[in-house]
Amino acid sequence: MTAKRALITGVTGQDGAYLAQLLLQKGYAVTGIVRRSSHAGVFDHRLKWLGILDDVELVDGNLLDLSALMRIVQAAKPDEIYNLAAQSFVTSSWQQPLLTGQVTGLGAAHMLECLRSVAPQARYYQASTSEMFGLIQEAKQSESTPFYPRSPYGVAKLYAHWMTINYRESFGLHASNGILFNHESPLRGVEFVTRKVTDAVARIKLGTQKELRLGNIDAKRDWGHARDYVQAMWLMLQQDRPDDYVIATGRTTTVRDMCAIAFKHVGLTMDDHLVIDPALFRPAEVEVLLGNPAKAKATFGWEAETSLEALITEMVDADIKRLSANA
Repeated sequence: MTAKRALITGVTGQDGAYLAQLLLQKGYAVTGIVRRSSHAGVFDHRLKWLGILDDVELVDGNLLDLSALMRIVQAAKPDEIYNLAAQSFVTSSWQQPLLTGQVTGLGAAHMLECLRSVAPQARYYQASTSEMFGLIQEAKQSESTPFYPRSPYGVAKLYAHWMTINYRESFGLHASNGILFNHESPLRGVEFVTRKVTDAVARIKLGTQKELRLGNIDAKRDWGHARDYVQAMWLMLQQDRPDDYVIATGRTTTVRDMCAIAFKHVGLTMDDHLVIDPALFRPAEVEVLLGNPAKAKATFGWEAETSLEALITEMVDADIKRLSANA
């Protein structure tokens, strides 16, 4: 049998790298789109970390260039397309709202146009986000919870989400949205709060840093492991019918308690090192996110396998290893 072919946008990001690893393990031929960067040797560090860089075909492309995307899709002939690329750092979306709208929102529309025009038989996954719920309208958010995004990033993702539904209903495409709650790993960028915490804790433990500066540590998030969550992405595209699914652990924890787990793991007292910086508060905060993944479990048997404690300790250990190797 001919191996299945997958095309991943954002393949060098956290989710893209773990998804590529999963698909390679399943025997797929994987093509990944990478944005041209002047920083050669930096963009592919996650694929190197997982030991799969030589197994993924990387092609230059950009979600803002529809003609290039169409040529890439025509050449790759994918059975499955996973659109993970975005300007995905929420804080930056207030400084770059137009870019976020173009890449995160309109970029998804470009991919859907490629799907409709060039590969209508391919199955499509759109990376939606819990940030679309924003100012939560229900204590536990499910697929039927109304959206109320609180950042330019959340607004852009909501456009991409509804465009995916519209193209599915208008053109009969197998296009699904994964409404993923926060998911982290050692491959998470250091600008995200979990990795900012684990990197700082590692540096404090190694004696190269003294404090960790954060904003609103009373915000609550539903955190899982990216390695678990890419399994859900793949499972969505194996279903006979496309649909939209919340992917979450069903447990919410404050940033404060997440920090405490990291400091405790290395035998440090959090209050000796944590500094609250008002400059780091968001213009419009999302106070609580808590997902209800019951539909995903009932439909294709998915549930999170990694606890928050196991996730954070894995990240701290990885940062200590990384920093020690570079010392």
